[in-house]
Amino acid sequence: MSIPQSGGGLIEDFSQLAEMMADGCKPKADWRIGTEHEKFGWLTDTRAPLPYAGDRSVSALFAGLQGFGWTPVLEAENIIGMTRRGANISLEPGGQFELSGAPLENLHQGAAELQNHLDEVKAIADPLGIKFMGIGAAPEWSAQTMPVMPKGRYRLMTDYMGRVGTHGTQMMYRTCTVQVNLDYASEADMVKKLRVALALQPVATALFASSPFFDGKLNGHKSWRSRIWRGLDNARTGMLPFAFDQGFGFQQYVDWVLDVPMYFVYRDGKYINALGQSFRDFLAGNLPALPGEKPTLSDWADHMTTVFPEARVKKYIEMRGADCGDQAHIDALPAFWVGLIYDDAALDAAWDLVKGFDAETREGLRVGASVSALQAEANGVKLLDLARAAVGLSHAGLAARGLDEQRYLAPLVQSLATEKTQADRWLDLYNGAWGKDLTPIYEASSL
Repeated sequence: MSIPQSGGGLIEDFSQLAEMMADGCKPKADWRIGTEHEKFGWLTDTRAPLPYAGDRSVSALFAGLQGFGWTPVLEAENIIGMTRRGANISLEPGGQFELSGAPLENLHQGAAELQNHLDEVKAIADPLGIKFMGIGAAPEWSAQTMPVMPKGRYRLMTDYMGRVGTHGTQMMYRTCTVQVNLDYASEADMVKKLRVALALQPVATALFASSPFFDGKLNGHKSWRSRIWRGLDNARTGMLPFAFDQGFGFQQYVDWVLDVPMYFVYRDGKYINALGQSFRDFLAGNLPALPGEKPTLSDWADHMTTVFPEARVKKYIEMRGADCGDQAHIDALPAFWVGLIYDDAALDAAWDLVKGFDAETREGLRVGASVSALQAEANGVKLLDLARAAVGLSHAGLAARGLDEQRYLAPLVQSLATEKTQADRWLDLYNGAWGKDLTPIYEASSL
């Protein structure tokens, strides 16, 4: 989840909203890679989720990380994140520990950043009897078991999620993802990349599926995390079919975000309840939460972080369709997308793969990926075939960069060779060596 945005004055003209996205356009030489991943902390003696406070807690980890040069980020008197050299550590609602990496030039730097982060966390966590799971959904913990982080944004969201959907609080407290943030050169480049990202997001969901267990039992899906997003809040999630309409661009995306109900306004270190209210009313000075006040650009940036489609646009594009997994899979996610959309030939070929899909096919693949992963099919499109083609294009795109980055695709190549994802492998263990006991998954998924 995003931290409060800052900077930017009063919005004086409607055009500033789209201009803010246009300001993200960068020449290819300045394109960067930003990887984010979430992970569950657990106590090794009880397998309970990591609490916020106490001797063995999130707070203890934050205290230790200051010794590595991380600077605390406060909300009221509580540390709710840390920052260092362009990277951030933040907390998801249930205590999921998230690294939002710095914008980096290549995948080798990203892999080194991840290794360094895991080494630092391990140095503090191991003596405390704390480990972390790289997995898409908490396999056993109930809603009542999960700790609640002291963040005002999450208190508001928890209340609202319970009123507008069926799975919102499950997403907030009991799922983990890995995503990558990538740049675009122009409005036309954003449009092509977003369309490819949306259409191929089911491939990522399938390849990275790692959440077949929930509430201590099988859930009938290989990516329960992905299933949860379909029952969350239809106003702010999904495959954005309008992004494939002729004439789509920055303004059309802005129009959609404007119509998504608000969560909050951030003022003076506090989150003001604006649940269900309209940003269009805010622009007119008619927001009930702040009568007579008009928004700033940072208010708009905050509101943009409260939409959750499968691929999201800010001043860059976020790929949001994957479960978290082991270290190799965390490295593989940015590799998959960088190969596809940072090489012109690969991007053109990827668009050729999917440009004939209609909205029904794209949504069918999304649903099928959550249930069956690589075995899914929609309207005659077999996800396994699509995944093989997409990974092949990604490999070629990475090879064209000339940096020997294609090695990071290895876990995806293995999954395609065996036709088994991490979810499939865990299901085999659960039904075999584990004797339908989920206790071993804590160690098996440890980062």
